[in-house]
Amino acid sequence: MLAVVPRAAAAVIRALMRTLRFEEICEPGAESALMHPRPILFAFWHRALLASAGYFRNQGIAILISQSFDGELIARTVERLGFVAVRGSSTRGGAAGLLAMQHSFADGRLVAITADGPRGPKYVAKPGTVKLAELTGSPVCAFYVLSQRAWTLKSWDAFMIPKPFSRVVITYPTPVAFNPDAEAMHAAVQTALDRSVEMAEKYWGDK
Repeated sequence: MLAVVPRAAAAVIRALMRTLRFEEICEPGAESALMHPRPILFAFWHRALLASAGYFRNQGIAILISQSFDGELIARTVERLGFVAVRGSSTRGGAAGLLAMQHSFADGRLVAITADGPRGPKYVAKPGTVKLAELTGSPVCAFYVLSQRAWTLKSWDAFMIPKPFSRVVITYPTPVAFNPDAEAMHAAVQTALDRSVEMAEKYWGDK
């Protein structure tokens, strides 16, 4: 599986991405991750991982991936898509993973973390994002990726797979400035992530 699945998955993702049409929407002060000066910290929800991996491929972005077997499959897949896979999570290898992400940030990379991953619950930000912000001193830029048409898996995160030839929106709410008050920072990050979902759902709801 480790030899075959990542290679096949990366090929399928590349092929799928070529059929999709993307549009980015930024609130005041926000900027596309493709254009944002490095280093910077981005956070997003786990269910948007596939479309995110496809759209932001080949940018050398460091992403935190769990140390589970599923995480190994994901890590090997995203590495084939031009990401730097950093192993660890909030539950297994968390401290080491965050320190490795700090080093990637210090190297000038954009770093990204699934705020609710790897086990959820869905749409609930865990402490890892704020801890990484504390280590780097970076603001947190939330984003969300939502396809107009998608398959939704019966997983804890309701994982999304965009259907071929769909339109996809990427939303960026106003970034969260770094705040040394961890509790206030966490609340602001949760609000920004919620806002990214609201923006995307409203976009398609208005169509």
